[in-house]
Amino acid sequence: MKVLSVASEVYPLIKTGGLADVAGALPAALAAHGVDMQVLLPGYKPVMAKLVNPVRMMEFDDLFGVKAVIMAYRMGGVQYLVLDAPDLFDRDGGPYTDASGTDFPDNWRRFAALCRAAASIAEEGLDGWIPDVVHAHDWQAGLVPAYLQHGPAAATPSVMTVHNIAFQGQFKAAIFAELGLPPSVFSVDGIEYYGDVSYLKGGLQLASVITTVSPTYAQEIRTPEFGMGLEGLVNARAADLYGIVNGIDTTVWDPASDPLIEAKYSEGKLKKRQPNRKALADRFGLTEQDGLLFTVVSRLTWQKGMDVLAEVADDIVTMGGQLAVLGSGDPELEDALLAAAARHPGHIGVIIDYDEALSHLMQAGGDALLVPSRFEPCGLTQLYGLRYGNVPVVARTGGLADTIIDANEAASAARVATGFQFSPVTPDALRETLRRATRAFAEPKVWARLQNQGMDSDVSWERSAARYATMYRDIIASVSSD
Repeated sequence: MKVLSVASEVYPLIKTGGLADVAGALPAALAAHGVDMQVLLPGYKPVMAKLVNPVRMMEFDDLFGVKAVIMAYRMGGVQYLVLDAPDLFDRDGGPYTDASGTDFPDNWRRFAALCRAAASIAEEGLDGWIPDVVHAHDWQAGLVPAYLQHGPAAATPSVMTVHNIAFQGQFKAAIFAELGLPPSVFSVDGIEYYGDVSYLKGGLQLASVITTVSPTYAQEIRTPEFGMGLEGLVNARAADLYGIVNGIDTTVWDPASDPLIEAKYSEGKLKKRQPNRKALADRFGLTEQDGLLFTVVSRLTWQKGMDVLAEVADDIVTMGGQLAVLGSGDPELEDALLAAAARHPGHIGVIIDYDEALSHLMQAGGDALLVPSRFEPCGLTQLYGLRYGNVPVVARTGGLADTIIDANEAASAARVATGFQFSPVTPDALRETLRRATRAFAEPKVWARLQNQGMDSDVSWERSAARYATMYRDIIASVSSD
């Protein structure tokens, strides 16, 4: 079975968030289930710099007004298909924004080109490789089902995965004339959305099936609170909606072999974590003490609950704890957390940055990982926390609710608890849960049990990959029987 995955970022070639980790880990995980997955992504400047002797596979003389080539590059057993279109992707800045953080004004064209290229692969194949299914990730790949449905590959089924429904790829109606789609597609049954064009809405409307990255999030986006205006469409397609929780690459994230941490360790050998804790404290300018060391690795945004974290930062110190924060985002939230660090030198450390290597050390050296998100489709950081014995303290929402077992009385007695949940996302609720965690930490055997139970959790892709493989086979069979 052949599957083409289409994503705007894929680890290890380019990453800004969890989407890249998922798109990067799926191919290897699916190989064990008989799925040959190749991954199409844009040829951003840093991506092209990493390619060594790529192979030219398909050329476009006029792809939205520019010349482009699909280059094949094999690395780590995965076949990457890179859309090399310098006029669209050879730019300074990030995948979506310029160096100042402003969205590129032609993002609609850049990602329409990615989607059109994906459809061309389904139509013509690459050196005899023709996908049985095309799997689109988030709004940047949202036009893939439309291009498939209105082209020679109309019989090819598609999957639309929502990693975060808040990002919808909405653009002015004027761009529709340049997308190369039939006029009928600009309708309520296509990609039209309140008079504009919405790439994600089009994907949700036209894909064969829809998936989200956790079962709870699949139900949450059917409600006005979490559906971001698309809940009606999601409910209309509920029969085709799957919630499949993400896994993580357990070879990249493995405390027993991680080259990015100070000291390696494994389940049952938690004392070996201590050098990581010291290295983490040194990196953030924290004094050595016995209290809980909380870590945060996150975008610093309202969605991630960072305003609530800023409100309780003083309380963490009052409770005898310390706080290390790594991330960047809203300037006001960055300033609020930096101000907390200034008030409590040696007890709160904040680094405004994205640093993949440091994030590994934070998981290996922290005692507890704070994830106070208002909504979280799946979340990967709490899975890393489980893997590394960094006990997650999470909001009861989305994938956080699906992956962390709260240390309530029953779960603790049954020895299945792996962390702490709280709800609602308010300062008072978080404070009370911090107190619960602090009390548990004061009992070393209780805390070690939580760590070991978390490290014993299956956070790999094994079960989820099996579900994806089954879903692919089901939709292929469904198309064949029509």
